[in-house]
Amino acid sequence: MTKPLRLAALPLVLLAAACSNSGANYVPVIDGTPGPNFNVDLAECQQLAASQPALGPGTGSTVATTTGVAAAGAAITNNKGNNVLEAAAVGAVAGLGAAGLEGQREKERIIRNCMRGRGYKVVG
Repeated sequence: MTKPLRLAALPLVLLAAACSNSGANYVPVIDGTPGPNFNVDLAECQQLAASQPALGPGTGSTVATTTGVAAAGAAITNNKGNNVLEAAAVGAVAGLGAAGLEGQREKERIIRNCMRGRGYKVVG
């Protein structure tokens, strides 16, 4: 892996590690005292969120856009040898990271909506 790819991948790995309470593991903030079925309801809503794909239908366009922008930027500013190729690879990694984060947010939205549907006052 080239140095630019390693540098681009490092923040994504750290960000993923920091998001342990996100996606299908998300626990929403409930206004009031949770009832006796809270844990069962939460587990079922988390299972519903986990059943969704990690990357959504817009992933391809996100990756293509970030790849193209990064490659074009490198070609315009400093076209030396493999710079364009490396920039395109960094753009692709960034696009995948962005799509993955959006997938995690979508799973959190699923859990919040599911818990609201079960009568909980979800505030966050």
